[in-house]
Amino acid sequence: MNSFGNIFRVQVFGESHGPLVGVTIDGVPAGIPLTAADFGPAMERRKGLDMAGTTPRKESDIPVFRSGIYQDVTTGAPLQLIFENTNVRSQDYELQKNIPRPGHADWVAGQKFRGFNDIRGGGAFSARLTAGIVAAGVVAGKVLKAGGYAIDIQTAFREVGGKATMTEGMEYAKERKDSVGAVITCTITGVPAGWGEPFWNSVESVLAHAMFAIPAVKGIEFGAGFAAARMTGKEHNDAITDADGTTRTNHAGGIVGGLTNGNPLIFSLAFKPTSSTPQPQESFNFTTGQVESFSVKGRHDLCVALRAPVIIESMAAIVLLDLMMQQRAVYGR
Repeated sequence: MNSFGNIFRVQVFGESHGPLVGVTIDGVPAGIPLTAADFGPAMERRKGLDMAGTTPRKESDIPVFRSGIYQDVTTGAPLQLIFENTNVRSQDYELQKNIPRPGHADWVAGQKFRGFNDIRGGGAFSARLTAGIVAAGVVAGKVLKAGGYAIDIQTAFREVGGKATMTEGMEYAKERKDSVGAVITCTITGVPAGWGEPFWNSVESVLAHAMFAIPAVKGIEFGAGFAAARMTGKEHNDAITDADGTTRTNHAGGIVGGLTNGNPLIFSLAFKPTSSTPQPQESFNFTTGQVESFSVKGRHDLCVALRAPVIIESMAAIVLLDLMMQQRAVYGR
């Protein structure tokens, strides 16, 4: 229930204000050099502390290896890393015991877990758990490179708050004193043709499954996406121009029949506005039995997508490595 992947399996755990968050990764090959320093750049990107509009919560996010490493090399046993939570302010969430925050999982989690769930900072539903996803992405990237693949994963903001640039979008959020959403495009090169499986494990299916696990993702489109519905077949079809399968256009986003076609793999994600907005909101108070106005306390991003690029890239690396491993296991290449 809490794991993802077929051969390269990733399981995140912990709560936002618990003692730690972490990740257990099964299927990591033996012999991959790995140290805490390898995670530094990606973990710093996830913090987003140099961006206006991101949470001031600061965690060191230095990974502690609990298993799967010996003398700075993977052993082939399950790899487990933890990240300690040291900068928490749990008192900010006392109100949510009675008044669930609109847009958050407070109420539905309480229903599912009969009120035993940890509500502090969103508990197990917090984006804090993406620290484990980013760590797994670092490992996946190293294994892909060790496998001989020069796969490059890049993300770019398409819009923030409906504006063309991040600066304009954040200015709009500050003027409105409210949170905003964003659209981020991911472009991946170097993926060979033929990865993926038809139907259940099509590349679109697996990527969508993984990307929707990122908090605040509400939509995904591949290549031309929804614009394809307004094209004719001739307009949308990507003409093949050489023996390598290079296409003149890339409306398919590098995926045909659920399989990679060797062209750049392109998809875009829509992120909703951060639910914890500075604006006063209304919700039902389960103690008084009345709808009441309240303000969300705590430290939150004005645009949760600002810290998402490295998370998207990490998720993509996890998916691609698992697809590569399946390809080699089943087809031998």
